[in-house]
Order: sequence, then structure tokens, then C-alpha cells
Amino acid sequence: MPSGRPVIVTDSTAMLPAEQAVERGIVVVPLQVVIGATSYDEGADGATPELVAAALKEWTPVSTSRPTPAALLEVYERAAADGATSVVSIHLSGDMSGTFESAQVAAREASIPVVAIDSRQVGVATGYAALAAADVLDAGGSAEEAADAARARAAASSSLFYVDTLEYLRRGGRIGAAAALFGGALAVKPLLQIEDGRVATLEKVRTAAKALARLEELAVQAAGDQQVDLSVAHLASPDRAAHLVERLTERLADNLDGRAPWCGELGPVLGAHVGPGMLAVCIAPRL
Repeated sequence: MPSGRPVIVTDSTAMLPAEQAVERGIVVVPLQVVIGATSYDEGADGATPELVAAALKEWTPVSTSRPTPAALLEVYERAAADGATSVVSIHLSGDMSGTFESAQVAAREASIPVVAIDSRQVGVATGYAALAAADVLDAGGSAEEAADAARARAAASSSLFYVDTLEYLRRGGRIGAAAALFGGALAVKPLLQIEDGRVATLEKVRTAAKALARLEELAVQAAGDQQVDLSVAHLASPDRAAHLVERLTERLADNLDGRAPWCGELGPVLGAHVGPGMLAVCIAPRL
């Protein structure tokens, strides 16, 4: 962590590659995944997407938990000891996890100023917000300016996703039981979005093929004529993800301006709530 300047902290659901986080000086705090009776940190040395997908397919109980205020306070104090002047702590939606609440509690106890931010997003969109904050700091901006950039980019980003079933979201309390029952009764393939920090139904489509084609169209619409970063995440659905990346790269060539999309497996904490077959697109305008 660089000394004499603010430090960016985020959580593992932001899906920042480890090498990128280190390069940008971003500290990543893991959430936990509980499979059966065993708790794992989210990450390469703990819970992996493959482990979670296998457990879900077998209907083994899978749950998640936030980092405690004490764990976040330890991160803030370590940053202070390394010479950080303040912390900008950027986390997934407070309606989806208690991580932001833990950050708020820890911030009150920290020995240096901490700006805790609820991104109102999940997944890569939170990661893009953290990177926007790092860009501001690298340009010599203040912690407050970095926090404003993170909020702005998160608010401008679109998180769209397809799930094979709403059952996993219903079990985790992330979507209403009525919506899950309605979808299941009609064999609907739902398209969802993050709207003000919550999972919201976007459209209901009859077949998976039509749903994925519609997901592509919605992503193109979200990009508009803006310069954007693009990511596609999946859980146990690499072929679908690769096809969608190929299609969107072709259709959004002008928007991407030579920047390669990111494509990879969804983090295990988020994957635990959406289930195998999930496909997500994030369109993040470059502000």
C-alpha cells in the first residue's frame, strides 16, 4: 500500500484480479462462503466458483457472510500504519450484504478518516467503481474526489443478468417468493438487473436462447454511444459467456475503442445466490 496518500479498499465480490488490485494499490477484503458446515474465504485459496457450482448442483446448503467490523478495522489500521492518510472503502450494495454496514462501524473506530461507500451495485460494477477511485488518486486527487468518482461510475453502470432459475435468489432472500414461483410456474427464463441496489425483474422470456439474445440487445442499448468497459461473468456456463463476449465485442467495437472485454467465472459469493447457468453483463461508461 502506498504511503502518504489515501488507500482504496473494496471487497472480494468486486472481482478484481489479484494482480490488478496489487498494481493499483487496492486492498481487497474477502467475504466468506459456508458450504455445508465449512467456512471458506472467497478467493483462489478458499472458496472457488467451481466448488460453489458443484455444491449448488447437489443442493448442498451454501450461504455467505460479510466481513466483520473488526476485520475491516484491522485493514484500515494496517493502512494507517503503512502511512495512508485516509481510506476510501467501496463495497457491494448494502441491500444485498451487510459489508457496507461493517465498513461504517469500522470507520467510526479507525484512527484515520474513512469514507465508506455503498456502491449500490454488485460484482464487476463495484470493481469498476474502485478502479475509478484509484484513477483519481493516481492523478493526484483527494479522497473525497476519489469517492465521488466511485459513486458516479457505479451509478452510471448497468448490471444485467440471466439466470436459469430464480430459486437460488429466492432461497437467499434476494428476490421475492412470488416472483420465483411465477417464473417457475411458467417455465420463464428471467432477465434481471440491479436497480437501486436491489435485484429487479427486467423481462421474462420463454426460452434460454431468446433470453440470451435479448440480454445481448439490452447490453448494446445500455452502451448507447458512450465509451465503455465491458465484462461478462458466468457460473458454470463458459460456452454461453464466450459466445456473448464475441457478439458484444463485434457490436460494441466503437464503444470499446480497442479495450478488450473481461470474461470469467462469477465470484463464489455472488454465485451462491444465482446458481449454475447464470450469465451477467456489466456495461460501465468511462467517465
